[in-house]
Amino acid sequence: MKYLMINGKKEQIPSFPHHKAYIYRSKQFFSAKGIATHLTMGDFITLKELYNGFKNKCSLPRVLLVDPTSNCNLRCKGCWSQDYESGHNISYEKFDDILNQAEELGIMDCLMTGGEPLLRKEDILKLCKKHNKMTFGAFTNATLIDEEFADAMAELGNLNVFISIEGTAEETDFRRGAGVYDKAIRAMDILRSRDIGFAFSACYHSRNYRTIASDDFLDKMREQGAWFGWMFQYIPVGSDADTSMVCTAEQRAYVLEKIRDYCVKHDYVIVDFWNNGHLSFGCIGAGVGFAHINAKGDVEPCAFCHYSDSNIYDVSLAEALRSKFFTAFRDAQPFSDNPLRPCPLIDNPQAIIDVVNAGGAKSTHLANPESPEDLARKSFDRAKEWEALAGELFQKMPEHNRKNFPLFLKYLSFKKGITDGRRKKI
Repeated sequence: MKYLMINGKKEQIPSFPHHKAYIYRSKQFFSAKGIATHLTMGDFITLKELYNGFKNKCSLPRVLLVDPTSNCNLRCKGCWSQDYESGHNISYEKFDDILNQAEELGIMDCLMTGGEPLLRKEDILKLCKKHNKMTFGAFTNATLIDEEFADAMAELGNLNVFISIEGTAEETDFRRGAGVYDKAIRAMDILRSRDIGFAFSACYHSRNYRTIASDDFLDKMREQGAWFGWMFQYIPVGSDADTSMVCTAEQRAYVLEKIRDYCVKHDYVIVDFWNNGHLSFGCIGAGVGFAHINAKGDVEPCAFCHYSDSNIYDVSLAEALRSKFFTAFRDAQPFSDNPLRPCPLIDNPQAIIDVVNAGGAKSTHLANPESPEDLARKSFDRAKEWEALAGELFQKMPEHNRKNFPLFLKYLSFKKGITDGRRKKI
């Protein structure tokens, strides 16, 4: 039997695909000390991915992200969903088909983004019940979580939620609207009372980064029952993105170091999406770890990268993963030899221009298309600042992180070679 220390208590972890097993596997992934522990984690999931990728001649993501809808019941400041055309939904039948394809490829984790995915919660519950060998998660503003939905989650066992929160009540309501903080806390209370291992999901930016990285906030999330956390930097995606909210290099470094120290001290799992590159081979988009399908069916490298050359209504999931754009994207990975600079969107902005053009991809930003040049232009200065500081931070990292990253890159090259059919010399 597997166990995790959660908020000072030893918790038993049911077997996969229970939602708590997803948390257990996430901890294994982000605490792997080397290639051996990475390859043998879980039920040898990494080796299964290699085999299935070789069999299907495509790099298979561990997690498939899907937007059930482009609609949202909130209008948060700085959120790109405001730029999206409303009314796009992946039908129950098409979502079911996507999940069938994913299972056939060996992809067993599906996370839902949006829009607000719980606007489709009845369909989600039906799909979780039907695909009961997969685990599901939803990034949600939590305003639609009630007692009835939580009871259904507890009965299913394979559905998790990641509740968006921005820090204090004032900071959360600043971006999300009056009263949203209280609704999120109420949802946490409901889930905790049913022993559901949910996560908090925090977007940090120049105005709230100190709160998000503070012991007070993180202690509060653990007290509320959050088994783990997701951290996302504010990314200036979209035509009206407020670039003043982008963190400076010093602010990003502050969050990196505070979150790292907190996780070590409390044996807690927080996935800081951009600052954890040293634990995940750098960028994991385009099938290396993630792939994303938006509500219109466009298949994208990740939820933040709004470019695509294939649509799930026109091609199979395997064909999309083998597309010219995804292949060009993977060929360019890693985007830096410093794992603290993993991302082509904000750390290496010239790279997003290069891979979009090389792959013949188009903007999928729906109502307000954005060229890669326009997106990159917003990040060049910040990326230059971060490059210098990230170099210093990498040299201060634990020795096993600095030594293992080159080995991880060799493994990544090997994986791309056997899955994309172009074996590379290691």
